Amino acid sequence: MANTVTYETLFEAELQERLALPQNWREMCKVNMSNTRVITSQSISTTGDWAASAALTRGTAFDPTDVAEVADTLTISSGRHVTTYFDFGDLAQSPWTTEREIFGRAGERLGEFIESDVLAQHASWRNIGGSAGAWTDNTDVVLAASASNIDDLARLIRRVIREQNGASLMARNGIGVVLSPASFEFVEAFAQANGFASADEALKNGLAPQVKYLGVVWYVSNSNVADHAFAAVRKIQRLGILQGTFGRMHKFPGIAGTSGGIQSGIAFHSRVDIGHLTPTDHALLTFDVRDSNS
Repeated sequence: MANTVTYETLFEAELQERLALPQNWREMCKVNMSNTRVITSQSISTTGDWAASAALTRGTAFDPTDVAEVADTLTISSGRHVTTYFDFGDLAQSPWTTEREIFGRAGERLGEFIESDVLAQHASWRNIGGSAGAWTDNTDVVLAASASNIDDLARLIRRVIREQNGASLMARNGIGVVLSPASFEFVEAFAQANGFASADEALKNGLAPQVKYLGVVWYVSNSNVADHAFAAVRKIQRLGILQGTFGRMHKFPGIAGTSGGIQSGIAFHSRVDIGHLTPTDHALLTFDVRDSNS
């Protein structure tokens, strides 16, 4: 029994190593690892009475105002699993299909699922679209990102964040934009055309997973929903992950066959349970960029 536990622990470490690699959802979201189903978070409202200062007259009494708080709940209730079955004979005849490789690939697939699920939350975000090649705030008209307007997108996002009193959060957390490979290429092209240092970095790194330029950290992903890209003040979008199942791998030898007998093989199983929240008071600092290149 001790050897079995050690054996599974070693391969589980490979799964966890893959999940711990830099990923867009870690960069963009505030991740809460918890074994609680419902997570409640509170923030100070920017629109309540306390948001505005009151006039003060010396020698005159004044009334205090309550701090207005906004409570949001995040429920960890959805998830995805990766389960693969291998016959013992196939494993023996395929030396390249090692259990270590299986565990690592499972970690990659679960990380891809988390990213896809985060990017699928676009209905909760503020729209940025446009027409005639120009980006416009608060419209869902689809526009194609291009080399000539990618810098305009960055400026518009920064302006809207400032208008929504998010300048301090923007300064503290930075801005992130998750683009498709086609649109990410325009960021690289703009960098190459408009600055030696940035151009040099873009040329050396090629399709880097991220580029910091124009006051924005640009990320690339194959998981954007069609016609939707994600932009936000980083760490605004909340992501809850069930700690008890995250990074765990289970092996099930001799699973039941379809005819009721026992199959001669082994199944590998891992899962991730997650939930999402766009905080009410910061919803206007997360953006659904209607990019037709996605």
